[in-house]
Amino acid sequence: MALTTSHFPPDTSEPVLDTTVGGVLREAAAAVPDAVALVEGAPDPSARRRWTYAELLDSAERAAFALRSRFEPGEQVAIWAPNIPEWVVVEFAAALAGVTLVTVNPAYKPAEVRYVLTQSNSSGLLMVPEFRGNPMAATLASVRGELPALREVVDLTGFEEFLASGDAFAAAGGTLPDVTPDDPVQIQYTSGTTGFPKGARLAHRAITNNARLCMGRLDFGPDDAWVNPMPMFHTAGCVVATLGPVQARGRIVIAPWFDPALFFDLVEQEGGSATLLVPTMLLACLEHPAFGQRDLRNLRRVVSGGATVPADLVRRVEKEMGVTFDIVFGQTESGPVITQTFPTDAPEDTAGTLGRPLPQTEVSIRSVGSDEVVPIGEVGEICTRGYLVMQGYFEMPEATAAAISADGWLRTGDLGTMDERGYCRIAGRVKDMIIRGGENIYPREIEALLFGHPAVADVAVVGIPDDRWGETVAAFIRPSAGAAVEVADLFDFCREHMAAFKTPRTWVVVDQFPTTASGKIQKYVLRERLTAGEYPSDAVVVR
Repeated sequence: MALTTSHFPPDTSEPVLDTTVGGVLREAAAAVPDAVALVEGAPDPSARRRWTYAELLDSAERAAFALRSRFEPGEQVAIWAPNIPEWVVVEFAAALAGVTLVTVNPAYKPAEVRYVLTQSNSSGLLMVPEFRGNPMAATLASVRGELPALREVVDLTGFEEFLASGDAFAAAGGTLPDVTPDDPVQIQYTSGTTGFPKGARLAHRAITNNARLCMGRLDFGPDDAWVNPMPMFHTAGCVVATLGPVQARGRIVIAPWFDPALFFDLVEQEGGSATLLVPTMLLACLEHPAFGQRDLRNLRRVVSGGATVPADLVRRVEKEMGVTFDIVFGQTESGPVITQTFPTDAPEDTAGTLGRPLPQTEVSIRSVGSDEVVPIGEVGEICTRGYLVMQGYFEMPEATAAAISADGWLRTGDLGTMDERGYCRIAGRVKDMIIRGGENIYPREIEALLFGHPAVADVAVVGIPDDRWGETVAAFIRPSAGAAVEVADLFDFCREHMAAFKTPRTWVVVDQFPTTASGKIQKYVLRERLTAGEYPSDAVVVR
């Protein structure tokens, strides 16, 4: 039946199951104990470790006992590591132990790590000492004195010793708790209007069902292998690409990082049949000099989202990779997928829409001013309601109330439209969040840092369109009186205090900002002027 307003009622043809993260692994291990569950996608094939479902469950339960020997159910325990198999084991172990897993970006610098561990009230941290030049152990040591709640740190490079401590706890009569589908399982950090990161608290029921329904629409099954180069600290990595394949009884091939040549190797050598890549990754694959010589016949599904995916890129990927392209739209707060295209969709829908809501997912497009459902085809804020919505922002009741209405609608902050079939299209963002290569970047955080530099009197940070990254970060600087702005110094200042992906690449020195009558900077004017080339060339520096 054609819709008459921009409201898609929940499709109840598939149920919401009473599942938990640990429970879905136990069910898979009981059903297919000898099937391969997890493959470490190391560059050297001979170094790749493998786990069957029975072996993965055994490791997860041993790790759960190790966690229980240190923490009580209900406590927060953080993981600060790149894509390693131990991350997957810890994800299931934390769920079995009844602790809430706090995910931390391994690119974070001291202030960022301190904030997340403090705000989440994390009692424990599992981490690696270093990753890609980031001295994580030294970073933690520099802020450890400011983390009174953090009482236990586990080095994941000594994982066997950690597992052995769980064996001892179990032998002494230790037990694992009863975990319910409505218990919190993860806190994932995102942001909003304040610019300060907020921890979205996700329930077992939300992320297990969301991943299962996403896999169902993709027709991903036991014979499939999901190659996952997406970071595990994102819901794309630890929910869609982990909990989805497990419930489908497929294989997870976890890539330690994204590299096109390694991705090609894993598809060829491990039978990779599906993946999720953001647009920047897709472009890197297509532009790799060896792309035309690689055998990607196993690959049949490519999923993308996290930023607007250009229609031309969708068509190019389908043609040159020989795959079916699927678009997903969502956010951390919705566990994460809200809408998704179908493999059988017409090319114009695959390339031009966000797809239709997943089963059991209610979606409406609402006027930003009045909160009323708008007519078909009219732009408004995309809102969703149902099992998938987060429980709230951890210890931030006001932010939670601003994000979730009294009747349960999650306001996504994204502008879009809905057609009479329920297919949605993106139209922009209510908020100023920048999405660079799938990474969410929040201008207020960068602005707050740059305000602290003595050469900066005022600053505005915006996202500007980029064919490769979707968006890149641009900083507009008004110098302090008598100060000479050196972009190299500001660039190094940002790199010292925050992750590389947040550091502005375009710098514009201005004498004044366009403002509203109330004195607020008109960021859209800055963006339009820059993209139109209206600033003098000597005022713009691109690094």
